Amino acid sequence: MNLPILPTISTSFIVLSAITVAIGWWQIKQRKIEAHRKTMFVAAIFALIFFIIYASRTIFIGNTSFGGPANIKIYYTIFLVFHITLATVGAVFGIISLVTGYKNNLSIHRKLGPVTSFIWFFTAITGIAVYLLLYVFYKGGETTSMIKAILGL
Repeated sequence: MNLPILPTISTSFIVLSAITVAIGWWQIKQRKIEAHRKTMFVAAIFALIFFIIYASRTIFIGNTSFGGPANIKIYYTIFLVFHITLATVGAVFGIISLVTGYKNNLSIHRKLGPVTSFIWFFTAITGIAVYLLLYVFYKGGETTSMIKAILGL
């Protein structure tokens, strides 16, 4: 099996982000506040690295279309929209959670943090599923690039 390098690397970073969020969640339950703060910062860095790789790849190389059977493409597309929605909400909540945590606005942070973590875990799980569907279970379809389309390449 020949896996594409950039999607494999970017998916690995989202997995690392989810793992570090889980560790941070455990740390705060143990009242290890400073360790929690550092771990959640690392989780955010992992998520940011994922996003930079993903966005760069999308802009310069393009998106890979679903290459599986036509009769399940609609289900994949619905699942992908669900994943993208989760990822967007998770990213926004993640930024708000980080800001409220660093500003010691703990009344909001304590309410939003667990919700954000839960969303982020599902984002990571659905992201892994998208990766598996595009590159492992089925061969990826055509790759389209905005840059190539704009430049007429």
